[in-house]
Amino acid sequence: MNRFAVIDTETTWSDAVMSIGTVIANAETFEIMDKKYYILTPYKNQGGMYSSALYAGSTKPDLEGSREATLNDLIYFLAAHKVDRIFAYNAAFDYQHLPELQHLKWFDIMKLAAYRQYNPRIPSYADCYRTGRLKRGYGVESIYRMLSDNFEYCELHNALTDAMDELEIMRLLQTRC
Repeated sequence: MNRFAVIDTETTWSDAVMSIGTVIANAETFEIMDKKYYILTPYKNQGGMYSSALYAGSTKPDLEGSREATLNDLIYFLAAHKVDRIFAYNAAFDYQHLPELQHLKWFDIMKLAAYRQYNPRIPSYADCYRTGRLKRGYGVESIYRMLSDNFEYCELHNALTDAMDELEIMRLLQTRC
């Protein structure tokens, strides 16, 4: 079965990864096949803008441990699902923070969601560059609201729920993997 991963990270004030959310999805249906949530110690105790969301929505980590232990588990998890493609919203950020996964192929969801030619839900009155890219309002929350018509949606900033929301953006855009 053709699968891919969607990954999201949350970082501390000092820019260390404190949590990783990973969703494995079917490339044809965008159905979630598996998921894992990691909280990295001791980084979770260093504080960050979204520290309060680490356990939000009763999200429990599959593994709470050192960076080495969590990344080894994540690498094994991706390999077990034969995943070689990773999607992330603003992928450069997650790619930079997860050098252990740089051997995989990375794709940026935002690069599709923010462009008129790939996102038919961008309104004609939206302020865009000549390239078709939105000048503002292309974060996860704005794009999710635009695509889903759920104008009350708020990004939780929990790495696992955010990865799931980013997968939903891909599904709504019908991104081909």
